Amino acid sequence: MQLIECVPNFSEGRDPHIIKQITDAVEAVEGVRLLNVDPGKATNRTVVTFVGEPERVIEAAYQAIKKAGEVIDMSKHTGEHPRMGATDVCPLIPISNISMEETAEYAKRLAERVGTELNLPVYLYEYAQPDNSRSNLSVIRAGEYEGFFKKIKQPEWKPDFGPTEFDARRGATVIGARDFLVAYNVNLNTTSVRRANSIAFDVREAGRVMREGDPVTGKIITDAKGKPRSIPGSLKSVKAIGWYIEEYGIAQISMNLTNIEVTPVHKAFDEVCIKANERGIRVTGSELVGLIPLKSMLDAGRYFLAKQQRSTGVSEKELIRIAIKSMGLDELAPFHPEERIIEYLLKDKAGSKLIGMSLADFADETASESPAPGGGSISAYVGALGASLAAMVANLSSHKRGWDDRWKEFSGWAERGQHFKNELVRLVDQDTLAFNQIMTAFALPKATDEEKTARTEAIQQATKLAIEVPFQVMKAAYQSMEVIRAMAETGNPNSVTDAGVAALCARTAVLGAFMNVKVNATGYNDKTYLQEILNEGEALQQMAIDREAEIIALVNGKIG
Repeated sequence: MQLIECVPNFSEGRDPHIIKQITDAVEAVEGVRLLNVDPGKATNRTVVTFVGEPERVIEAAYQAIKKAGEVIDMSKHTGEHPRMGATDVCPLIPISNISMEETAEYAKRLAERVGTELNLPVYLYEYAQPDNSRSNLSVIRAGEYEGFFKKIKQPEWKPDFGPTEFDARRGATVIGARDFLVAYNVNLNTTSVRRANSIAFDVREAGRVMREGDPVTGKIITDAKGKPRSIPGSLKSVKAIGWYIEEYGIAQISMNLTNIEVTPVHKAFDEVCIKANERGIRVTGSELVGLIPLKSMLDAGRYFLAKQQRSTGVSEKELIRIAIKSMGLDELAPFHPEERIIEYLLKDKAGSKLIGMSLADFADETASESPAPGGGSISAYVGALGASLAAMVANLSSHKRGWDDRWKEFSGWAERGQHFKNELVRLVDQDTLAFNQIMTAFALPKATDEEKTARTEAIQQATKLAIEVPFQVMKAAYQSMEVIRAMAETGNPNSVTDAGVAALCARTAVLGAFMNVKVNATGYNDKTYLQEILNEGEALQQMAIDREAEIIALVNGKIG
């Protein structure tokens, strides 16, 4: 499935009734999932995020733009954020199985429809705009709403679609395709916009204009062509301005991180801290506008733990907690990861998930009359427990008094343990899903030859999955034994028995999963495939048995 994200910004952040009318228009389009609605009172602006297949997304965007033009009156709008229209900007962002070029074509289609059917001036930007001189949003929006009555009449600023008359009520809009962008504000212990802007100029890629003498009032220095020369800022792929937020009584550095691989959120935060400190100003926290990828939060958590010389091999939940606290993302309002991290919002919440159950509920579900979860899911979970114990020993070793110079060594082992734990936990549910697919396939109709053929094919596909999932359990559990052995041999000696129990768990996972591979193999017709996977399974099983014996010998040798 192709997925794109749409993040329109509407010039209303104070009236929840108006905002809801716009989001209702989005949700009325079948197949579109509304992920986030983020209003700001001081900016008088709401950022809305939704995802879906391209055709559905551009339909939802069109309906939202139409509704915004009906319920927002730009002639009465005020706010801290630059703006030019009721729907100020509407970017499309490729998420899954779609190229930027394809996404840009959808943006052009949407822009043409808005311009033609809604009679609204529309400008293309970023990857959807073929003219580089007018592809930058800030350049297009320069002059803002108040200045556009004259600007739109200039030949070089003729809209890409729609009339050349500026609409007093609706303004104009900008539609385009861009990379994933993180909107991020850093809070300062000052009310001075001038000082906030100075910090923004220090860090943003565009930097500041060069001047003679006084850096604020001095004469601008130009190049041979008469264009102002600039002093670049310290952060690549960052746009930034300073502003005052009356709602909070503070100044902020408002940043757009346009390439979080080049400048991640944690790097931007730390750099603003450094530049603010140089000017006698303190950073008190920060604020995320809209959504953020999971990787950004995990990378931030690891970064701040590493600065403390603490193990980064902790759980996903703990990494996110460290990121939130380190950057003060909860200073102005609670930060709920399940509402702000895009992968969490995209998770399929349908159906019962074993990994979301309590230990007691999971045991009860296993003990019930239902055949699933069964031995396959239990094997995966036992393997996950073994990897968890290995990660625990690594983390204890990383923090052991007197071993401070080895924290990075054990942090690496802990990260590997967490990786195998996560993979095996994922396979707990996958094994039950594979079993359910087999049951569904057997329940298909078989009255006609065509139905019989389709049913047989579905059964074979489901059976192959039911072989491959426990085989993945075997591989992950066996690979985790490398971490377990290292912890038994070099880890905290007070936890050596934990490494021993981990080895027992890993061996059980491998042998238990192989039983499931073999029993499901009896129903699969491709004998060549079966021979290969069974041979490899036999080898894995024997290696797991040998490795467990080796680890247990190490453990017994240490405990006497």
